[in-house]
Amino acid sequence: MKVRITVTESRCRGGYCKAGDEFIVEDLCPPMCHELWSTIYPMVYALLNGAELDYGSGRARCFDAQCPDGGRVTLHGEAIE
Repeated sequence: MKVRITVTESRCRGGYCKAGDEFIVEDLCPPMCHELWSTIYPMVYALLNGAELDYGSGRARCFDAQCPDGGRVTLHGEAIE
């Protein structure tokens, strides 16, 4: 199991994330700031282990998240085979 993380919007202060960046996560953290990684890690871990997450009014094998620095970066994560 893998998780694809796609940056959908970015005004990153550190320049780590740019809109359209894609990362495939299998076990190690991708090259992003630790604040953003700390925010999404629980959801990534859950997807890597087969979970479905609350998504809108249902459940899905994906999530949307924002950077804790005022939402400067938004991203979409999804489980892939």
